[in-house]
Amino acid sequence: MGELPETAPGRQVPYGRKPYYKPDPLPPARELAFDESFYETLSEATFWLGKLGGFSLTVEFAPVVYTSLLRKEAMESSEIEGAEIDYDALYSHETRSGVVADKGLGGADERKDVQEVLNYEDALKQGVEKIDAGEPYAIDLFDSVHETLLTDVPEERRETDSIGEFKTKPNHLGEFLPPVPETVEGLMEALVTYIRTGGSYHPLIDIALTHYQFETIHPYGDGNGRLGRLLITLQLYDAGYLEEPNLYLSEYFNRFKSTYVDRMEAVRTRGEWEAWVDFFVTGVRHQAEESLLRSRELRDLQHRYEAEYGGRARADARLACKLFEQPYLTASLVEELLGVSSPTAYRAIERLVADGVLKETTGRERNREYRAKEIFDILEKPPTTY
Repeated sequence: MGELPETAPGRQVPYGRKPYYKPDPLPPARELAFDESFYETLSEATFWLGKLGGFSLTVEFAPVVYTSLLRKEAMESSEIEGAEIDYDALYSHETRSGVVADKGLGGADERKDVQEVLNYEDALKQGVEKIDAGEPYAIDLFDSVHETLLTDVPEERRETDSIGEFKTKPNHLGEFLPPVPETVEGLMEALVTYIRTGGSYHPLIDIALTHYQFETIHPYGDGNGRLGRLLITLQLYDAGYLEEPNLYLSEYFNRFKSTYVDRMEAVRTRGEWEAWVDFFVTGVRHQAEESLLRSRELRDLQHRYEAEYGGRARADARLACKLFEQPYLTASLVEELLGVSSPTAYRAIERLVADGVLKETTGRERNREYRAKEIFDILEKPPTTY
């Protein structure tokens, strides 16, 4: 990292052949100064978060829809760490069971990536439940969520033997050496205290500051990026900005990964807090609007299916109305969902394929799988606001 100027919010501490970086505790030593343009962005971010929260309160989606939005965040967060995964692999994993599911997931790397995404979902749900139960921010909460993130991830595919506890060996981010293990607990206790006392700035600014601080401390041997991004959603939820954990900020970070890294590095080395906070709040503003637009499209599609297929007794009509509960399916699952025979299930599927509602995903003649095409089109489309 080289010699640090006085404006850097931390210092280099000698350690073996290479010094480690020890960040100063929050809040920043100097008062942050933002221009009028930033405050406009901050106002827009709170506006879109409010619209998203209001929409979540007034629309009764099947749980699978919110799970799909949460899953989008989990997938994007894992992609930042190098995972390659898509909705088909995830839903195929859930639609099948046992040995058959394992065969459908391909190689060990793909199974590992699927496991990481599913763990992220479980960890986020776990965090929300703890907040709802009134559990305060504490190192124990971080540890338990971290353990969930890395459970069942193969040892050869993770960079630590310690799960649910702070690192025991130094870790590196390229040339950057974060705080070493013996300093982590004190730094994390100071961070938790800052969060629990309400911070020093607007909540969105404080969440940006605490995310930077967590990633700079890098307290765990592996999974710091995923846990840090997950904590953003938990803090937004805890602050009342989200009614459901349906803001997938990792999509923005993924699209602008180099800027994400550069802005954090500029804080560490030169104390450029304002540029980092502006980048972060801009991401919240865009992703809140993105999540709202996507949610509205899903609601409109649901209403269209209810208008076109609702109230009809035929199997294909009943199946169309079930897709928001089960958007990925097999013929045997349709038999179970509708309580019909195998030939009836196949006819229902064929009619919805012809209508463009379902699409076959495997290309096989047997053991075929189908996705709700229009639902997944909405979930998978790229951002439209940036």
